[in-house]
Amino acid sequence: MFKTLAPRTPEDDAPKPAAPAPVTASTSAPEGDRLKAAVAAWVASADDDDSEPAADEALTDEAVDEESADEESTDEESAEPVEAEASDEPTDEPVEDKAPAESWFAARKPGDAEKPEKAEKAVAAAEPAVESDGEDEPATDATAAKSTAAESVVDEPVDQPTAMFKIVRPPVAPAVDQPTTALKLPQSLREEYGSERTSTFVPLRADIPAERKAEQAQAAQQAQASPKAQQPPKAPAPAPKPASGAPEAPKAPAAPTAPKAFGAAAEAAPVPPASLVEAERTRQQPLPPLPPLDLLAELTNTPPPKPNALRTTARRVRIWTPLVVLLLIVFAIVQMVRPLPAPVLTLSAAPTFTFEGGELQMPWPNEGQGAVEVEGVGSMGQYGPQKPAPIASVTKTMTAYVILRDHPLKGSQKGPEIEIDKKAAEQGKAEHESTAAVQEGQTYSQKELLELLMIPSANNVARLLARWDAGSEAAFVEKMNAAAKDLGMTQSTYTDPSGLLDSTVSTPQDQLKLAKAVMQYDVFREIVNMPNVTVDGIPGRIENNNNILLEDGVSGIKTGSSTPAGGNLLWSANTIVDGENRRILGIVMGAKDAADLGKKLQLAIDNSLKLIQQAQKDVTSAAVVRKGQVLGYIDDGLGSRTPVVATKELKAIGWPGLKVKLELTDGGKAVPHAGKAGDVIGQVSIGTGAGKVSAPVALEKDLVEPGFDKKLTRLG
Repeated sequence: MFKTLAPRTPEDDAPKPAAPAPVTASTSAPEGDRLKAAVAAWVASADDDDSEPAADEALTDEAVDEESADEESTDEESAEPVEAEASDEPTDEPVEDKAPAESWFAARKPGDAEKPEKAEKAVAAAEPAVESDGEDEPATDATAAKSTAAESVVDEPVDQPTAMFKIVRPPVAPAVDQPTTALKLPQSLREEYGSERTSTFVPLRADIPAERKAEQAQAAQQAQASPKAQQPPKAPAPAPKPASGAPEAPKAPAAPTAPKAFGAAAEAAPVPPASLVEAERTRQQPLPPLPPLDLLAELTNTPPPKPNALRTTARRVRIWTPLVVLLLIVFAIVQMVRPLPAPVLTLSAAPTFTFEGGELQMPWPNEGQGAVEVEGVGSMGQYGPQKPAPIASVTKTMTAYVILRDHPLKGSQKGPEIEIDKKAAEQGKAEHESTAAVQEGQTYSQKELLELLMIPSANNVARLLARWDAGSEAAFVEKMNAAAKDLGMTQSTYTDPSGLLDSTVSTPQDQLKLAKAVMQYDVFREIVNMPNVTVDGIPGRIENNNNILLEDGVSGIKTGSSTPAGGNLLWSANTIVDGENRRILGIVMGAKDAADLGKKLQLAIDNSLKLIQQAQKDVTSAAVVRKGQVLGYIDDGLGSRTPVVATKELKAIGWPGLKVKLELTDGGKAVPHAGKAGDVIGQVSIGTGAGKVSAPVALEKDLVEPGFDKKLTRLG
């Protein structure tokens, strides 16, 4: 009976009815009887606790521990008087039942009417001897029997804290996550709602016009606004009640069930909504994205206005206006920071000027070929076939050019001393070619040998200079042809340094190119303009074969004659124009209308003199540009033009019928974006080379940098 103990119940603390027998000091039941009654009552109520609501399960471990501690302290206090009463003698004073203090059982289960009745039955079962004796038995026997039972209980070794005061906890279900527990459904509902369901793919609906989108969005909004009535799950139909007066069938013993929920939750558990029971899934077709205004109306709970042309236009204006303004701002900033185009100086005056006097009339020879040119201005004309032909000793002009190019002489310099070798001395004795009587072992300066080369046209000296410069005549010939190529003499071929061979050929135009190049050397101009010369070691005075050097303005260059070539003269003359020397270059080739070779050469010289004199007469100047004349303008690239004018008069060199070309340039300086009137910004020029004339040009008015409007509207 004491192996299975139970804690005190509220029935133990409830007041008990008075016993039928009078209670005296000798017959009063000890406290031990009350303890045994309480144990029996707990055993009797253990079966009923299975059907009671599982309120104890809701208590936390901390609350149970606290209540256990309270019970232990309370029971310990009550145990002491029990032991004291068991040892003391009974008193004469009647024992009155004390009103027990309110226990935690009363606090947990107030108003339970069945507990006192169960407690009284338990007490009656625990005291069978007292009930059976009746009123005839003296009270002392009952008291003695109870005392004997109490003494046996006291004498039996029992662990008081464990047996009497320790709460034996009923089996408690493991802790369950409450949200998870809330998702569980009764078995009847689980059959209706599957725990796992797979979603079904529903394709999106095709795009629809904006008007239908707006109507569908409004209908969806109204449908969402009206709450849907949720139908509660159907409860199972109640069993039919038996007819009145019919005997009720005995109830079958109920099967053991799970602990009931605490409080009212056990009577009617609310059915959780479907959103907490099954997996989340899409229950509605996805709608297409709404237009901005429709979305704004949905957010503000204001239905969008019906679309019309005016609203559509206004909406587009509101949408596109900020974007257009932003683009304009960006465009303006880019236009302002872009670099300005470079100004261009453009000629607006007539690009050419024609000299008065009709066509030029030159006394061209009737045979051979030739040409005349004013250096820096242009060609005065030409005659003959203009084909490669032998040039005889005119070849020595290229020999002198290569020597001076490789060994230039400046001012009064005479150059290095060159020794006459045996070959040059022997060739000097030849009778059928022009030579210089030099002796082996003699030394001559570079300038003296050039004089012997150009004035008496000594072939042996030409070969000597070639060997001195290049090491051999063949190597020097290669240098001659290379120099001709550099000068643009595309129709000339040199095979020897003296021109004795008729395989050395050229044209009048090629020889004029060579003449312009070689006349740039001062020492060469000095030598070819000498009618005669005296050289140490050479007896007598050496006369120049060009006998017109004493004529006014005639200054060279080289004669040449041979049977295949005839008479030839490459000449240079000067004329004074506006107080300045102007060089005229010309050549006469293939003069053969004479009896002997000497006369052929003289014929070429005479024809050259006629051409020189006519050219000197016809070459003149004319005012092509007047001071202050507007010649052009500066174009800033954005539509603005600022005129420029000549700062002085400009005269050009020409002859009757000649057309000269004007050229307006920046003079090697960049054209500015801004400037004041009178600032020089370039030059105008006429002609090329030595005959080129030029004059500065300046701004006629202020040159202003392009303004904001021009920068903003430029497109290029």
